[in-house]
Amino acid sequence: MTGQFESVAVSAAESGERLDRVLAGHLSAGHLGAGHLDAERPSAEPTGATKMAPAGRARPAGRAPPAARVAPVAQAETAARGLSRTRLKALILEGNVAIGERTIRDPGYRVNAGDVIRLRLPPAEAATPAAEPIPLTVVYEDDDLIVIDKPAGLVVHPAAGNRSGTLVNALLAHCGESLSGIGGEKRPGIVHRLDKDTSGLMVVAKNDRAHHALARQFADHGRTGPLARGYLAFVWGVPDRPRGTIDAPLDRHPRARDRRAVRQGGRAAITHWQVLERYNGVERHPVASLFACRLETGRTHQIRVHLAHIGHPLLGDDVYGPGFKTKAAHLAPGARESLRHLGRQALHAYLLGFRHPSTGEALEFRSELPGDLARLRHELEPPAGRRSGAGVAPRP
Repeated sequence: MTGQFESVAVSAAESGERLDRVLAGHLSAGHLGAGHLDAERPSAEPTGATKMAPAGRARPAGRAPPAARVAPVAQAETAARGLSRTRLKALILEGNVAIGERTIRDPGYRVNAGDVIRLRLPPAEAATPAAEPIPLTVVYEDDDLIVIDKPAGLVVHPAAGNRSGTLVNALLAHCGESLSGIGGEKRPGIVHRLDKDTSGLMVVAKNDRAHHALARQFADHGRTGPLARGYLAFVWGVPDRPRGTIDAPLDRHPRARDRRAVRQGGRAAITHWQVLERYNGVERHPVASLFACRLETGRTHQIRVHLAHIGHPLLGDDVYGPGFKTKAAHLAPGARESLRHLGRQALHAYLLGFRHPSTGEALEFRSELPGDLARLRHELEPPAGRRSGAGVAPRP
C-alpha cells in the first residue's frame, strides 16, 4: 500500500478514550497550531515569482511567535498537513487505521494504554476539476497560501452551469504540485468567496493545516484576531449621517431561493459602513455615494442585501436594486454611460487582513479600484476638493 504512515502511542491518561479523539489530540490542525509539532516548521517565505496587483502589498502588523518545540508523537509531514477531526474520522472509516495487526474501522473504538495506533495517509488524489491556464493577478504566495486579486466575472468554484473557467480551475494550474492536499485531494482550500461579479482580494489555502487555520479565523469574524475584510461600494443616494452599522439577520428569500433577504430568525449579519464621497447629479443634487464597508460577519450577498435594506443599493445591482434603474437618468452623461457598460454590481473587496497560519504574522493586503470602477468614479460628478486620481481606500 502506498502512502505515508504515522504512529501514535496511547498513554495511560488516554486509556478508554475514543480512537478518533486520541488521534485528533495528537494530529489535528488545532493541536498542531497549539505547539504539538514534531519538528520546528520553517517560516513561510514567499516562493517563486509573484505578480503584484495595483497597490497590493503586505504590511506586517506583528511578529511571528517562536517555532513550536518537538513533541514525541506527530511526524513533521503530518504537521504540514494539519489533519482535521473530520478527515481523521474519514481515514478510520476507510480502513486506514490499525492497532497491532487489526484494522479498526470504528471511530468510537476505545483504546488501551500501550496501544500503538498506526495511521496510513493515502497520497492526495488528483482534483476532479481540471487545471486550466487562466491568468491570475497574484498579490502574495508562499508554501501555505496564495492571495489573489479576483477580476469581476470570474466564478470562484465549479458548480452547475460553471464547470470550467473558474478560480479553482485557474489555481489548480497555477499552484500545481505546491498543493499538498485538502481533505486528501489536491485542490485549493477555499475559505471565503466573492460573488462572480464582485472584484477584489481573496486568500486560498494550499494545504490542510493552512485551510483549517484560516477557516477558524473567518469563523471567528476577527473577534480575537487580525482578520479584516473591507469593501468599496458605489451606492444610490446619500445617507443623512457619515457612518453607521447594519445589524440585520439574513436568510434565504422566501420566494427566490437564489437570493437572500433580511428575515427574523435568520443568521446574524453585521455590516459597518462609512461615506467616503458624495456625488451630485445633473441637477446638482446628491444622487450617489461611495461607501467603505467592513464585514463583522460574512454571509452570502451580505453587503448587497444590507445596503439595499437601508435604501442604498449598489449601482449596477439588478438583483437587489432593480427599482433604482431609473435614477441613472439623474447622472451626468459620462457617468450614465460608464454605469451602462459596467454590467455588474459596483463592489470591490479592497482590504484583506489575516494571521498567517504558520508564522503567526499579521498580514494586510490592499487593492485599488479596477479599471471599470475607476472609470465610473471618474465620471461621477466630482465632490468639491477631491484631487483627480486620489486613492479612496480609507486607512484604519
